[in-house]
Amino acid sequence: MTVTTTGLLPQTPYDVAIVGAGVVGSAIARALAHHPRLRIALVEAQDDVGQGTSKANTAILHTGFDAIPGSLEARLVREGARRLAAYAVESGIPVEPVGALLVAWDEEQLAALPGLAEKAKRNDFHEARLIGPPELRAREPHLGPGALGALHVPGESIICPWTTTLAYATQAVRHGVDLHLNSPVQRASYAEGVHQLRTPRGTLRARHLVNAAGLHADTLDRQLGHDDFTVTPRRGQLIVYDKFARALVRHILLPVPTALGKGVLVAPTVYGNVLLGPTAEDLHDKRATGSTADALALLREKGRRILPELVEEEITAVYAGLRAATEHDDYRITAHPDQSYVTVGGIRSTGLTASLAIAAHVTGLLADNGLELGPARDLAPVRMPNLGEAFPRPHQQAELIAADPEYGTLVCHCERVSRGEIRDALTSTIPPRTLDGLRRRTRARAGRCQGFYCGAAVRALFEGARA
Repeated sequence: MTVTTTGLLPQTPYDVAIVGAGVVGSAIARALAHHPRLRIALVEAQDDVGQGTSKANTAILHTGFDAIPGSLEARLVREGARRLAAYAVESGIPVEPVGALLVAWDEEQLAALPGLAEKAKRNDFHEARLIGPPELRAREPHLGPGALGALHVPGESIICPWTTTLAYATQAVRHGVDLHLNSPVQRASYAEGVHQLRTPRGTLRARHLVNAAGLHADTLDRQLGHDDFTVTPRRGQLIVYDKFARALVRHILLPVPTALGKGVLVAPTVYGNVLLGPTAEDLHDKRATGSTADALALLREKGRRILPELVEEEITAVYAGLRAATEHDDYRITAHPDQSYVTVGGIRSTGLTASLAIAAHVTGLLADNGLELGPARDLAPVRMPNLGEAFPRPHQQAELIAADPEYGTLVCHCERVSRGEIRDALTSTIPPRTLDGLRRRTRARAGRCQGFYCGAAVRALFEGARA
C-alpha cells in the first residue's frame, strides 16, 4: 500500500496515471486495480481524496429518471445506480431509499409533470407516477400551501458521498494503486509514447493517462491539444439544518427542473440533517467556494414556500460546492487513441451515482486504446464506518464495546462519535491530514455545536496520532 504526500514522485513510468482523486477518479483507480499486472497512479492536487466537487454535493443516489434519453449520462447513471446500491451494501456505505417528489407550485409546472413522467419511461424507469394534492399532502404533511400535485419517484435515495469516495480509494490502494497527494499537475505533455505530468513533487510519467480532474479537466485537456469543452464552475450554496428538523420531511422534495439544473430542493441526509439548496451561480473563479449572504437569504425564501417550518429550525452549517458545468448537455468522456489518453469531463452532480459505471466505461476505452489489462481478479471487500443516522453506530453495540471499550467512550456528543472511531480513522489506509478530513471520516465536529465542546479533545487525539 502506497500513499505519498511529500518527496519526489517515482521516476519509472506507470502503465496508467489518473489525474484527480474525486469520486470518479477514485472509482476508475479501483476498476483498474482488478488487473494486478498494471502499475497505476492516482494523482491528486490536494491533501486528501474527494476534496473537490465530491465532498460538497447534495448526496443523492439518482435513478436517472430525468436525464436526457439516449445520452451517455442517462445510460451510465442508470447502470451506476444499480452498481453503487449493491456496492454500498457490501461496503457499509449508508443509503436510505426515501424516494423523491417533484412538486408543482403553479399551473405551468403542473403541466410539465406528464412530460417528465414520460421522460422517465424513456429512461427505462417505469415507477414514476403522478399524484394529486390529497396524496401529496398525506405524504408530506408539513409541505407549504399551494402545491398542485407532484411526480412521485420512489427509487431516489440519499447516500454518504464522502464514504463512497474513500471506499473506492481505500480499495484501490489496498490492491496496489499508488496514491500521490499534494501533487497538482502544472503541465502535461505527451511524446514518444509517454505522458509527462509536471508537479511540484517532480515529474510523473505514464503510458496511458485518464483526465478526471473535475473543474480543471478542460485545462489539462487543452495542454494535450484538445478544445472539446470549457468548464464553467457552477456554485451551489446549501444550508444544513439541525437533526431536530428531520421529522419535517419524508422525501427528497425536488422542484420542476430548469435549464440551470434541478433547482432548490429540500432533502434529508443520511446523517439525520436536512439540506436546503443548492443555488446555481455560474462563476469564473474555480476556487470560489465561499457562501454569500444574498444567496443564503434566497435559499431561505425558497425554503419558506416549500417547507415553512424548516426555516424556523436551527442551522447547523452552510457550505458551497462547485460543479463542473460545460456548454454541453452530456458527459464529455472521449478517447484519444493516438495519445493513449481518455478525457472524463463535464461530470456534474450525477457523477456520484454514475461513478462505478463511468469507471467500467473508461476501463473499456483504455483497453480499446491498447492498454493490455491482463488477467482480472476479485478485490477483497472493504468495510467502511457507517455514519448513517438510521444504522447502528459503535456506541450502540454492546458486543463491540465489550471487546474494545474505546467504542463506548464518546468524544463528540452531537454526532455521537467515539474514541474508537477516531482512532480507526487516524490509523486507516488513507488517514486524514487535517481536522476537516477527520470530520468527513467520522462526523466529529460536524454537529450542532460545530466543535465548540469537543474541538479541543478531537484536536488532541488528532495531534497525538501525528506526533
